[in-house]
Amino acid sequence: MKQDYRDLIIELDPQRLPQHIGIIMDGNGRWAKLHRRPRLYGHRAGARSVRNIIELAVELSLKSITLYAFSTENWNRPQSEVDGLLKLLIEMMHKEINEVHRQNVKIRTIGSRRNVNPDYMKKIDDTLSLTWDNTGPLINVAFNYGSQQEIIEAIMNWHQKANTDPERYPALTFASFEEHLFTAGLPPLDLVIRTSGEQRLSNFMLWQAAYAELYFTETLFPDFDKYEFCFALREFQERKRRFGALKDK
Repeated sequence: MKQDYRDLIIELDPQRLPQHIGIIMDGNGRWAKLHRRPRLYGHRAGARSVRNIIELAVELSLKSITLYAFSTENWNRPQSEVDGLLKLLIEMMHKEINEVHRQNVKIRTIGSRRNVNPDYMKKIDDTLSLTWDNTGPLINVAFNYGSQQEIIEAIMNWHQKANTDPERYPALTFASFEEHLFTAGLPPLDLVIRTSGEQRLSNFMLWQAAYAELYFTETLFPDFDKYEFCFALREFQERKRRFGALKDK
């Protein structure tokens, strides 16, 4: 029988929790296949794991979590699955928003808004706006997100501003570049978690993950519960982070 997640919480140092966690929610389709159900059944099961993540973020007072919900490449999936995912995203936001708001959680989306139906994005924004003044954990839903697209758009936006205001933008620097990323204003990315056993970033936060700790688990995302999340946090705290420097003696 799996150990209670609260037993793991006791082992965590609250002063050394990651400030920003990225989660690649992988394995919904394989989970559905194992249960001989359609892929969207797996995505619905994955939505329940998102609820667990948010509840634990509140319990541990985590600052920021970014969930890789829909990538720029996901548009290439079968149209029926794309339509189902878009419908599920709106449906779950409507269903959960009042409880999330009650928990003082702030939810917003990050990602490219190019080539996305503006009416669809307005529905998302109108729903999430209820939480935007909340002061608890920040949950970033990465929708139509791809890190390569993010980097291209950041360069284009910086270049446009540099042409119109060269005194403020005299040269492209790390700081001025990061101001134009979708993640501007967020804490540095400390930890990336990927479920399902795959060991790659899949175009997720390539710039931000430069010195993030990577944690891979065989667990499929619908089975990624509070215990699994706490286990990843404990693993993070056991890492020795050097950021390219030598470890202090």
